[in-house]
Amino acid sequence: MKLRSKIFIIAGSDSSGGAGIQADIKTATCLGSYCMTAVTAITVQNTNGVKSVVPVPADEIYNQIVFTTKDIRPDAIKIGMLHSTQVISKVISSLNKIRIKKIILDPVMVAKGGSKLISDKAIKFMKNKLLKKVMLITPNVPEAEILTGVKIRTKKDMIFAAKKLINLGVSNVLIKGGHLKSKKVNDIFVNKDEIKIFYSKRFNTINTHGTGCTLSTAITSFLSCGKTLKKSCELGIKYVNSAISTNPKIGKGHGPINHLNSIELKKIFR
Repeated sequence: MKLRSKIFIIAGSDSSGGAGIQADIKTATCLGSYCMTAVTAITVQNTNGVKSVVPVPADEIYNQIVFTTKDIRPDAIKIGMLHSTQVISKVISSLNKIRIKKIILDPVMVAKGGSKLISDKAIKFMKNKLLKKVMLITPNVPEAEILTGVKIRTKKDMIFAAKKLINLGVSNVLIKGGHLKSKKVNDIFVNKDEIKIFYSKRFNTINTHGTGCTLSTAITSFLSCGKTLKKSCELGIKYVNSAISTNPKIGKGHGPINHLNSIELKKIFR
């Protein structure tokens, strides 16, 4: 496969390999992007849950971003786990310095097993300072509820919450509907000009660990290759759906998905 683009990932490490930086690198590589990283935290976890989280000092996160991109300039940036106001502040400073326009934010707040990964103070700081600097935010339903204060039970609620995020300064929102009880999964893309609903089959499996990380990185990879943002969302959703449907059934809890599925689906991405 020919290298198509370069992307930079700012996120936490997942020792089980299914989510975080590990999932991001697998996704970007399988979709033809060269992936650079800044690790924000080291987590001890497996498919049953998170045992501990060890934060990386904020200054070192800043240094990872600025020093690496000074040598290799990325076409796009994906931001994942940011656990404190200090880290968010340093990430914002680094973004101001390197000036990349294509930035995707996956607001990681709660692990699949329910463990909280970010403080309330950091969430407020993110809303006030970071959201306006990104091109797209990709919250799931619980994350969108935390960010907006809206209780989400229906597609209309998702759209209402997305519009509240737009009012906070985000240019584009993709709310992932996997947490809602419905026959199909509805992912809703919203900006000031349009609303697009992506309908997907719901798979009867608990092996969905890392889907959020994978989707946001897939979108970043497609966007970095020159696809439009809406098309990048569509292709990213297709990639994740195929990864879920072909999951390798690893682990005793919420297992990982199959990032290698892009080899089978590569014709779709041309």
